[in-house]
Amino acid sequence: MTYTETFKEAKAASRSLALITDAERNLVLNDVADAIAGGKQGLLAANADDLARMDAANPLYDRLRLTADRLDGIAADMRNVATLPSPLGITSCERTLPNGLRLRRVSVPFGVVGVVYEARPNVTFDVFALCFKSGNACVLKGGKDADSSNREAVALIHAVLRRHGINTAAVTLLPSTHEATAEMLAAVGYIDLCIPRGGRRLIDFVRSTARIPVIETGAGVVNTYFDAAGDLAMGRRIVLNAKTRRVSVCNALDCLIVHRARLADLPALCEPLAGKQVTLYADPEALAALAGHYPAPLLQAATEESFGTEFMDYKMAVRTVGSIDEALDHIARYGSGHSECIITADSEAAREFQARADAACVYVNAPTSFTDGAQFGLGAEIGISTQKLGPRGPMGLREICTYKWLIDGEGQTRP
Repeated sequence: MTYTETFKEAKAASRSLALITDAERNLVLNDVADAIAGGKQGLLAANADDLARMDAANPLYDRLRLTADRLDGIAADMRNVATLPSPLGITSCERTLPNGLRLRRVSVPFGVVGVVYEARPNVTFDVFALCFKSGNACVLKGGKDADSSNREAVALIHAVLRRHGINTAAVTLLPSTHEATAEMLAAVGYIDLCIPRGGRRLIDFVRSTARIPVIETGAGVVNTYFDAAGDLAMGRRIVLNAKTRRVSVCNALDCLIVHRARLADLPALCEPLAGKQVTLYADPEALAALAGHYPAPLLQAATEESFGTEFMDYKMAVRTVGSIDEALDHIARYGSGHSECIITADSEAAREFQARADAACVYVNAPTSFTDGAQFGLGAEIGISTQKLGPRGPMGLREICTYKWLIDGEGQTRP
C-alpha cells in the first residue's frame, strides 16, 4: 500500500468516527485500558527489545522505558479520559442577526491528526485516547528507537477496535523511517494537523519542512528564579523536584537563576541535588559560592551553551543575577517558552514575574514538574505547545478540536 493510500484510509476512517457516540467511545477506551492491563507481558517484551538497542546512558532511555507501574499509569490515564466530558458539539458563540439568521459556533474534530515523536511509547496510547475521544483519526510516526513498543501498542489497540467494528485505520502507525516523516509532512488534503513531540532538532525540522499545519510542542529550556525574598526550605523542595523527578521530560529544570543577595544560601539550596548526583554548571559567582560546599566532581564552570541547553539528564546550569529584571532578561534570551518559575515571598515580585515572563506556564512557588496535561486535569496530553498561535501549554481534548459555524435561516436573502 502506498503512503497516499494509507492517508486516504485514515481520512475515510476519520469521517466514520463521526457516527460513534460518546458512550461508545468511552467503552472502547475502557476496553483498551483493560487490554493494556492484560497485555503487559507482550508490551514489556517489545519494550525490552527496544531498550536492548539503546545505550542506558542515553538521556532518552528513561523516556523509552516501560514498566508495569508505568503501564498501570497509562491505563489509568486512558480510563480517566473516558470519564471526561466530550469536547464535541460545544457551542462557544451563539447569536441571532437582525435579519433573523441564527448563528452558532460549535466544536468539531480536526479530522486526521498526525504526530511525529521520538522514543516515547506512552505517546502512542496518549494520542490514541485523546484523538479517539475527540473524534479524530490519528496517524502516528514514532522513532526507530521505540518501534517494537509502538507496534505492539498499536496491535493491541487495533484488536480492540476490531472487536467493536471500528475501522482500524483510525489509528495508523507509519514505518519508523525518514521517508515516512517526509510523506506525512507532505500529506496535504489528508492530514489536517501535525504535532511534533521531541527535541528541538525534530521540531525545527518539522516546522521548516511541513506543508500541512503544525503546532510546535515539546522542547523545554526551563528556568527557576530564586528571588531575594525566596524561602530557602521551599526553594530546596521545588528545585529538587523540578530537576530530579524525571530528568528526561520537557518540564524538567535546566537552569537555576539565583539573586546575588542569596548567594550565601546557594550551597544549601543545591545540597539536595548532590544526593541525586546532579552536575552543576555554574557562572563565576555561583561557582565561588558553591566551591567547597558541593562535591567537586559534580561542579563545573558554565559556558555560554550551558544556559540554552535542554539537558534531559542529571545536569543543571546556575546563573547569578542582581534583580528580577536580569532574571527576566535571561529567560527572554535562553528560555523556550515552555515553563518558568519564581520562588519568592514578595507578592509584588510574583505578580511582576507572571506578567512579564513569556512562557506557556509561569509558576510562583511551585515546581515546573506540574506542567502536564494529567496534572492540569486534562486527562492526558497530546503535547505541550510552546507557540502562541492556537493552543498554548498542555494540550488536551479541547485543544485538538476546531469549530464550524452553523447558520439556520428561513429563506432570507442578502441584499
